[in-house]
Amino acid sequence: MTTHPILPAPAGGARPGREAPLAGFTVGVTAARRADELSSLLERRGARVLRGPALRIVAVADDARLHAATEQCIADPPSVVVATTGIGFRGWVEAADGWGLGGALLDALGSARLLARGPKARGAVRAAGLADAWSPDSESSGELLEHLLTAPLEGVRVAVQLHGQPLPDFVEALRCAGAEVIEIPVYRWGPPADAGPLAHLVDAVCAHEVDAVTFTSAPAAAGLLGHATERGRRDDLLAALRGPVLSACVGPVTRAPLADLGIPAVLPQRFRLGAMVRALCEALPGRYPALPVAGRTLQLRGHAAAVDGELRPLSPNAKSLLRVLLARPGRVVPRRELADALGCAAGGSARAVDEHAVEQAVARLRSALGAPELVQTVIKRGYRLPLEPMRDAPRCAVPE
Repeated sequence: MTTHPILPAPAGGARPGREAPLAGFTVGVTAARRADELSSLLERRGARVLRGPALRIVAVADDARLHAATEQCIADPPSVVVATTGIGFRGWVEAADGWGLGGALLDALGSARLLARGPKARGAVRAAGLADAWSPDSESSGELLEHLLTAPLEGVRVAVQLHGQPLPDFVEALRCAGAEVIEIPVYRWGPPADAGPLAHLVDAVCAHEVDAVTFTSAPAAAGLLGHATERGRRDDLLAALRGPVLSACVGPVTRAPLADLGIPAVLPQRFRLGAMVRALCEALPGRYPALPVAGRTLQLRGHAAAVDGELRPLSPNAKSLLRVLLARPGRVVPRRELADALGCAAGGSARAVDEHAVEQAVARLRSALGAPELVQTVIKRGYRLPLEPMRDAPRCAVPE
């Protein structure tokens, strides 16, 4: 089945501003769960969305493991239960119901001290009719572990609901403190059923056709990197994410696989989708300063240029030329340098691009901008943006 991962920009020609701060930008979404919600948040702020789920949530391959762990909790109830995710805790209770063990499991958990990693896990606990004892303000597993280790754990039975991946460090720390740990493997992450959209996203990031990529889980970040490695594009992906393509992560745990590779990322103060989108709205436009050129204001915004606040769509060639010109506003850029940019944009050699092709591409750029005076010809030398210096104006720094 043919997929169409690029979602259209909002109708009505969104203009940059408070209501549409991401207008003109393309943002990649690696999430599988809640992808619709995240995409909608981005689109409402003017972004064009490119989806490439980097993982999928799959049921535990061997239900016998979860069944056995459930029966173990019923036969000898734990003293402490750790709920790490809302979807995972609900899945555990639902699975027990399917086996006819739901009531017995809730009775067993009702006598335990229940700790929830965050509000969603806490909500799932309460929805099951149970009372939660404590949750960390940071919603981090690290703070949860520190809280557990403040009390004696020798001989204490602790049930830990896993959230997509094993938690070896968390579990090992509890066992080293003397606890008897029961791991509850409710669900796990797997590769996407259809890798096509993910491959398309990786290629778009490597080609700098995406301005930012969002990550809502560490497995999604690892999945994107792993897929690029399998396709021989790891170096290209790392160069893009360390350069012009901005990463936005919902929290520090999600960012960890990127941080290990020296990839910077935007983090919200509160670890929520909405907060991440707001942080992206603040960070992304600031990477592309608006400049006074030929009596107008000019700003590159991803797949478009903003001329006096009006978005003007750009072709890949026009975008490449404008990026080179904006890197040195007011200075002459030789034709050969612009030919290099056109050759790279086409995925070929600059030698195949002659001066006539550069002239045609510049003419199309002027037409796209709707203001020919923005790109000035300097006879026998090249082209320039006639910058009008402003006192204390910031120096342009367009991501390469």
